[in-house]
Amino acid sequence: MEFFADTTMIYITLAAVFGIFMAWGIGANDVANAMATSVGSKAITIKQAIVLAAIFEFAGAYLAGGQVTKTIRKGIVDLDAFGGNADLLIWGMLAALLAAGTWLLIASQRGWPVSTTHSIVGAVVGFAAVGVSVDAVSWGKVGTIVASWVISPLLAGSISFAVFTSIQKLVMNTEDPLSNAKKYGPFYLFLVGFVIALVTIKKGLKHIGLDVNGGMELVYAVILGAIIAFVGMFLIHRVKFEKSLEKRSHFANVERIFAVLMVFTASAMAFAHGSNDVANAVGPMAAVISVAQSGELGSTSSLPSWVLLVGGIGIVIGLATLGYKVIATVGKNITELTPTRGFSAEIAAATTVVLASYTGIPVSTTHTLVGAILGVGLARGIAAIDLRVVGNIFMSWVITLPAGAILSIMFFYMFKGIFGG
Repeated sequence: MEFFADTTMIYITLAAVFGIFMAWGIGANDVANAMATSVGSKAITIKQAIVLAAIFEFAGAYLAGGQVTKTIRKGIVDLDAFGGNADLLIWGMLAALLAAGTWLLIASQRGWPVSTTHSIVGAVVGFAAVGVSVDAVSWGKVGTIVASWVISPLLAGSISFAVFTSIQKLVMNTEDPLSNAKKYGPFYLFLVGFVIALVTIKKGLKHIGLDVNGGMELVYAVILGAIIAFVGMFLIHRVKFEKSLEKRSHFANVERIFAVLMVFTASAMAFAHGSNDVANAVGPMAAVISVAQSGELGSTSSLPSWVLLVGGIGIVIGLATLGYKVIATVGKNITELTPTRGFSAEIAAATTVVLASYTGIPVSTTHTLVGAILGVGLARGIAAIDLRVVGNIFMSWVITLPAGAILSIMFFYMFKGIFGG
């Protein structure tokens, strides 16, 4: 095809540039979901958060990001409705990346924790429904994704409520909270390690040429969970406890233990976020690259490893440059967080997100974490939640879908005018 011979490299370059821009937006806005509770509860500093996120967001994106990428790349649009016109899909996916990235830039500057998944799904649906035809959207798949946006915060909220309640019963409301925190802390860490290890082994290692099955993934996940629990136990015993603090506040030293545990849960949440949300940047990018290279809509070429690499790098840069604004909103303004509360929210959100990555459903990590924080807040009573902040967050969620769709339609017709004329 002469059209593709002339423009293939232009399309691939634009896909890479817009993909990095979108990944930057994910880092600036969504990485707060991994680190906000840790920073807000003063378990770690903002600089430590950036270093941890850089390592584990990148690892999650590269090792376990391929499953959800398939849904964003192929699941939302029905290729049959494009009538064999491959350039329509290319223009649309480029428009979706640019639209979602632009909206994330606007939201991040204002400190709004919007959903990057909302942004890209709204953008893809927008160009497909208006620019091609209503039949171009796989409405059944979109319905599943939308349902997950409701289910995921409810699930995360329920898990965080249960975890925080268990901490209260096993640790806080006992005669010796400190010794019980030392005793039960490693068990909570085992759960974190097991869940993250399981999804990585089951879904991620195929990208680097390793395929573990036959039930062995459960064995390896148990082993890795145990290793993380032992490392946590070692670090807990190195914590210096102050008797004067214990006299002033019965739980001060207990919170120090959970501050150590939060380093692990923050890392787990960063990994979970990278595995789920890198798809929002690299899914459309991969679609453009495969179609531009083959010239065919039905191309089933594998996801190039450098595409996940680009997504991971973009996410880290976004966090380092603008992530602090949304971290302040989520970590400090919804409800007062301590390490025990933050730990409960993070373990719940990470578990929910990795389960979603495991099944290939692109949930909103923003919705998931906010749901988890609300679950912790409700465990303390409705008065513990700043409902005004929550209302503003919900409003920004409502705006995100139409904003992504409208921008995407505008950019789609711009690309159609440039390349189709």
